[in-house]
Amino acid sequence: MISMSLARLAEIVGGTLHDSDGTETITAGVEFDSRRIEAGGLFIALPGERVDGHAFAAGAVAAGAAGVLAARPVDAPAVIVPPLPPGAANAGSVALTGDTDGSGAAVLAALAALARHVVAELAESGLAVVGVTGSSGKTSTKDVIAQLLEPMGPTVAPPGSFNNELGHPWTALLADTETRHLVLELSARGPGHIAELARIAPPRLGVVLNVGTAHVGEFGSREGIAATKGELVEALPPAEDGGVAVLNADDPLVAAMAERTSAKVVRVGESPDADVRAVDVQLDELARASFRLVSAHGETEVALGLHGEHHVGNALAAAAVALELGASIDDVGARLSAVERRSERRMHVTTRSDGLIVLNDSYNANPESMRAALKALASVSRDQRSWAVLGEMAELGADSVTAHDEIGRLAVRLNINRLIVVGERAAAMHHGACHEGSWGDESMLVADAAEAIAVLTEEVGPDDAVLVKASKVAELWRVADALLGAEIGAAGPDIADTVSTGTQDGGIA
Repeated sequence: MISMSLARLAEIVGGTLHDSDGTETITAGVEFDSRRIEAGGLFIALPGERVDGHAFAAGAVAAGAAGVLAARPVDAPAVIVPPLPPGAANAGSVALTGDTDGSGAAVLAALAALARHVVAELAESGLAVVGVTGSSGKTSTKDVIAQLLEPMGPTVAPPGSFNNELGHPWTALLADTETRHLVLELSARGPGHIAELARIAPPRLGVVLNVGTAHVGEFGSREGIAATKGELVEALPPAEDGGVAVLNADDPLVAAMAERTSAKVVRVGESPDADVRAVDVQLDELARASFRLVSAHGETEVALGLHGEHHVGNALAAAAVALELGASIDDVGARLSAVERRSERRMHVTTRSDGLIVLNDSYNANPESMRAALKALASVSRDQRSWAVLGEMAELGADSVTAHDEIGRLAVRLNINRLIVVGERAAAMHHGACHEGSWGDESMLVADAAEAIAVLTEEVGPDDAVLVKASKVAELWRVADALLGAEIGAAGPDIADTVSTGTQDGGIA
């Protein structure tokens, strides 16, 4: 973060100084976890399910924090933020568990104001903000974009899927005067959420990957999802001011967003009409794609190290961003071929010493990502026995039973050998598979991850291939860990999990 005094912080967020003359200077980033505070950092006091960050303010300052951003007086130098107007508390896509009085929402609003100020100041000196949204693939694409841009200058991107009202400003405030690129992932649980995130850190380049059915229960339809995802391109500056919208030409709902922006439109995909497209896509034995990248900047060969054909579209979107920011076509090809997986539990393919292949895609799931993962399993296991261990796809609303049924049927059509469905909420997958294929023991419904582990321990063999996938509430990462010999429970949630479901506990201990 750029350096500033507590007095300046108070001015920016409209707060008041407490136990401070205002001269304390913030020289490091913001942090809501007192265990991670750096010398000169700013501690963010948030309420939580079990503890309240305000109780840890003094400890954070003792550990080196320059001060605290808080909703009420604490035993440390602080800026106290004003309460939100009536009815505004907990507005947005995430409500902090334990925020019974709206104090957490007030602190988040102040954090957003601080991020907005810092990003605006850095943008004047050349910071390029890239925003990425879509129903699936946001995190992987964000990671690829960051790896393409890093050789071109210091680049900041969030860890994992840290993409909501806390993660967005937290990541933006990692940028400083040396940062050239800020890559952000934008999520939404309702109309207006992406627009609000875009106001916190206004993007110059915006990427829309796809419009699927993730969270259709909240939006009502794919068209409702498209209306919200398109808020990103509406937030872009016009083409003459450097605005660029990167749109998936293979998704009609995304392609139509070209009408909603005055930014330059760059279409990506396998369609002949795409400006940046993939030609001659082929998959190797581990479902890693190779293709010829074709654009107005020239052509180059790409061999991805990421698993799954769905990464082709992600790579094209990242390539378009890098090309627009000045990378050469040859550099883009070389960097794409060197890209590595950065975020945990997202199509992490591991071959065990006995030949068993584990596809750990257990971070989250929706119908689109589930289909992509099953296709990857089918590709990897051409000459092996394949197992799909699948759990609930959450937040599908009235479409839930139908969507789960369709995934079970797809597993049969893709010739997956064995299906283990975990949990009653995913039972329609099991029933769909049985109806599609008249299966007997090929599909089974088990109660939980522990029962799935017991079945696999007894029946899985060397050289088999196992896909593990579900929404994170199912905790199927435990299955992947067990298959790979880790202690069950050792790999717990990543940093994004602590806030993205509204269960963060103040980030303190």
